[in-house]
Amino acid sequence: MKAASSHLAKKLAAFMPLSERESACLNDLLAAPFAVERGVELVRQGDERHFGYVLHSGWGCSFKVLHDGARQIITFPLPGDCIGMRSVLLRTSDHAFSSLTDAVVSRIESSRIMQMFNEFPRLGAAILWSVSRDEAITVDHLASIGRRTALERTAHFFIELGERLRLVGLASGNTFECPLTQNDLADALGLSAIHINRVLRQLRELDLMTFHDHSVVLLDQRKMRVLAGYDEIA
Repeated sequence: MKAASSHLAKKLAAFMPLSERESACLNDLLAAPFAVERGVELVRQGDERHFGYVLHSGWGCSFKVLHDGARQIITFPLPGDCIGMRSVLLRTSDHAFSSLTDAVVSRIESSRIMQMFNEFPRLGAAILWSVSRDEAITVDHLASIGRRTALERTAHFFIELGERLRLVGLASGNTFECPLTQNDLADALGLSAIHINRVLRQLRELDLMTFHDHSVVLLDQRKMRVLAGYDEIA
């Protein structure tokens, strides 16, 4: 189980080192991981739920379905991310989640989560930090869509994505793999597919980044951060 929990463990270590007992509790929480094929909707909007998930491998998509059936992507969960933890307390999921790629997840019942907070409060605080950090990123993403230009918000998105992947050991220097399509990016960034294609070309022509064959290379992160007005999430 160590391999399955390593991404979340790395993420939590950025907040504080876990003791052996806390690490053992985390491994126990994430026992019985299971595989999910691409395109499976694990969480349906409006469902009553008494459990959450942790994503071990693969990429996901959290999204809101509007009254007319349109979909707005909220975020792309990555390995080490917790999914649906807010609905553990609210009892109802306010958004949906599906796997964008083949993935491996663990399901955690709400009773286990509450027991963990009671018996291992430091571990509970670390997981709360992880979930809060993800929500802060979501808030920043909302600000991007509302106030940043298409070029700025796209640069911000890729800088942020690199930081998230680096936190869990899935980015090497300035390079990382990214399975997202231009349609995924357009949906998430509030742009058309034609517009996102034009923006990616502009970033390439400015020698800021390249995105080819699912591989992203951030050529000049300092300039990209300045362009995007990027403030690192704690």
